[in-house]
Amino acid sequence: MPKEFSRSQRVKEQIRRELAELIRLEVKDPRVGFITLTDVEITPDYAHAKVFFTSMKGEEGLSEILTGLRRASGFLRRELGRRIRIHTIPELHFHYDASVERGSRLSRLIDEVVRDDSARHTDDPED
Repeated sequence: MPKEFSRSQRVKEQIRRELAELIRLEVKDPRVGFITLTDVEITPDYAHAKVFFTSMKGEEGLSEILTGLRRASGFLRRELGRRIRIHTIPELHFHYDASVERGSRLSRLIDEVVRDDSARHTDDPED
């Protein structure tokens, strides 16, 4: 039987979905464009939420993106309050998620090693 999701998991997923939609459709700050929300961590009392994001630009312009997100956080929090029915709307804390970029870099390194290894084996006459 599949495991049920806890209430906090459902709430954090709903927060992530709603914030992604709000940022995409409602936030007019150009600094905040081209980001993807990857995860939300929420405290047990719902007072604080860490919102993790990645950017199409990587770490380039990260300080501007964070500034734009922090400026929009009051608006985002107010709109969350209108869309989600929970007792406390969490204070939003935005954090850059470098895991996607690290994963991509590791994948490129693995591809290079495999390519070099296969080239070495085709040049080796002993095989």
